[in-house]
Amino acid sequence: MFLKFCEIDLHPQSISSLEMGYLFEELIRRFSEISNETAGEHFTPREVIRLIVDLLIANDDTKLTGRGIIRQVYDPACGTGGMLALTEEALREFNPSIRVELFGQELNDESYAICRSDMLITGHDPENIAPESTLANDAHPEKRFHYMLSNPPYGVDWKDDQDVVKAEAESLGHEGRFGAGTPRVSDGQLLFLQHMISKMRDDEAGSRIGIVMNGSPLFTGGAASGESEIRRWILENDWVEAIVALPTNLFYNTDIQTFVWILSNRKTTNRRGKIQLIDASVDEFWTPLRKNLGQKNREIHDEARENIVRVYGSFSNDDSRESTVSKIFDVADFGYREIRIERPLQLSFQVNEERLARLRDEKAFLALGAEDQVDLLRVLGEIPKSIFKSRKKFSDELSKVFHGLNFKVGAPVKKAILNSLSKRDQSASICTDKKGNPEPDTDLRDHEVVPLKEDWREYFEREVKPFAPDAWVDEKHIDKTDKQIGRVGYEVNFNRHFRPYRKPREIDDIDKEIFAILDSLAKNIEEMRI
Repeated sequence: MFLKFCEIDLHPQSISSLEMGYLFEELIRRFSEISNETAGEHFTPREVIRLIVDLLIANDDTKLTGRGIIRQVYDPACGTGGMLALTEEALREFNPSIRVELFGQELNDESYAICRSDMLITGHDPENIAPESTLANDAHPEKRFHYMLSNPPYGVDWKDDQDVVKAEAESLGHEGRFGAGTPRVSDGQLLFLQHMISKMRDDEAGSRIGIVMNGSPLFTGGAASGESEIRRWILENDWVEAIVALPTNLFYNTDIQTFVWILSNRKTTNRRGKIQLIDASVDEFWTPLRKNLGQKNREIHDEARENIVRVYGSFSNDDSRESTVSKIFDVADFGYREIRIERPLQLSFQVNEERLARLRDEKAFLALGAEDQVDLLRVLGEIPKSIFKSRKKFSDELSKVFHGLNFKVGAPVKKAILNSLSKRDQSASICTDKKGNPEPDTDLRDHEVVPLKEDWREYFEREVKPFAPDAWVDEKHIDKTDKQIGRVGYEVNFNRHFRPYRKPREIDDIDKEIFAILDSLAKNIEEMRI
């Protein structure tokens, strides 16, 4: 085997750097499968890394030109160092005299060792690559970086880091790394993004971030959830320049779709308050591989990568060809206000065996002594068997019969009686509180999502009131940040903007087509019999 390997011509004139990169990645993928590790946690396809790098430096021509330029690059989940190496390569291609300092941190011991070795071989300081979890132990707490890029693990829980992360979020708030919030413990991608934002430089050069994640960080979590609050913090601070949807089947261990986020704290004037969405998942931006590498069967070729960068640089949203893959939005276009819609509680009451059986199962009733239980059921039997359409009238009847009891009925028992002997009835009177205000029916409670740019009152009058005249908006359901009615949420839905709704075909047309196929099949069968 060793002799056969030695016979392979691996000279740079025979095998390009890109092809050599694929060989390296294929070896890592195979060894990862043998050791039952997730290959995607070790490396990112080289063409994806190069795309991220090109997007990061696309607008930095003047900043990178000249002598004495120093740039610090950081990857908080650096794996074997592929992202760091390709970033340096791209920066040196642009400016051969540039000095690039690489920093990273990696949890996996084997990947950390490979990356550190690569730093030694290429003349970088290996001490800049740190082991252990980035989330629990920031190895570069005082450092700030010009460029940051990463491919954090998708859908990997952060239970091991949970105590440390939540303690930092609660004690330091926005002075720490996770002040915007914490996502659900099953996926830590947004924690890595917050960590990277905390590393932005607060000087004239500023910082740029490129991170590739799956679709979950775009929309998981409703208003006021950890994920939504993180998106809100990022978007309202106007850090996101663009989000690029990549093709499926680009990675070695998964066929899911991924998205590249490009962030900056030094946006150009024309991009301020705006976000560009680029749909690079369409056919023109990828080509099939001759042979699958794991689940990877597509690649972004050089020309396609250049086109994506060109679309990003054009910042176009007109009627040209690019408008079908590039759209520009205001930050507020991704926000919404979730208002709570209430409907009145309407109950009818009746004493019958079915409802008394429910009462016997109530905890408050079971807490009574045996004699008190019998006594209570006796006096309830004295109430007329007719249906009461008013809770007040039924409560008055209860008060009358309670005088015949040998014990005082407490509030928990009375509540159990009303719950057991009631039934929702749209023909009954509306139940009111002590102030005469209608009580909400929690079973009919609903929430409406109102675009942030629209007044919720106008939305309610147009979209809710005509269909539920008795509905109202719960004005106590407010946002904890702006104290306004309705909780604010943010999400980015690519399908809504690039996959327009198409009305389904009419049922009659589908039926006709089915019957035509059945007739054709019947004729074919008949001909076969003949």
